[in-house]
Amino acid sequence: MKSRIQEKYNSEFVPKLMEQFSYKNVNEVPRLDKITLSMGIGQAIENNKRIEAATKDLGTISGQKAVVTNAKKSVAGFKLREGVPIGAKVTLRGTRMYEFLDRLINLAIPRIRDFRGFPTRSFDGSGNYSLGLAEQMVFPEVNIDEVEFVQGLNITITVDRSTDEESQVLLGLFGFPFRK
Repeated sequence: MKSRIQEKYNSEFVPKLMEQFSYKNVNEVPRLDKITLSMGIGQAIENNKRIEAATKDLGTISGQKAVVTNAKKSVAGFKLREGVPIGAKVTLRGTRMYEFLDRLINLAIPRIRDFRGFPTRSFDGSGNYSLGLAEQMVFPEVNIDEVEFVQGLNITITVDRSTDEESQVLLGLFGFPFRK
């Protein structure tokens, strides 16, 4: 079953993008490939409960089980050893990705305090957009009473077959709030 934002993409956004960028084929139109949510937990070295809390929160936000990420290298300055758990991530594709994007735009972003829009300079040159949230509690799924640690959250939106300009137009059609 397709989400409402996915149906809107297929019925409204694809024709608009084909007209605006004069594509000859529907397969040239940029599309969302995946959305990756990640939390880097530097304090996990001292307190192992932070990893469990982060995976639980990411699972609640995404509706999918989070994967624990381990350190690739040892860094003596950070008291970090290779193989020690230092983060968690979730990769969303398909219907779950579109449903998450819908919740992000319509529910979570309006709950951010003093929000003035996301910068347009956060594109990576290949059409992918990255943003960071200061706390995971902007999502309505997260119960504030059960949160042990307030943690930041990184979100990367990967757009396939796209330049930065095309991705910005696509995300703007979805209703993504960019700074003017």
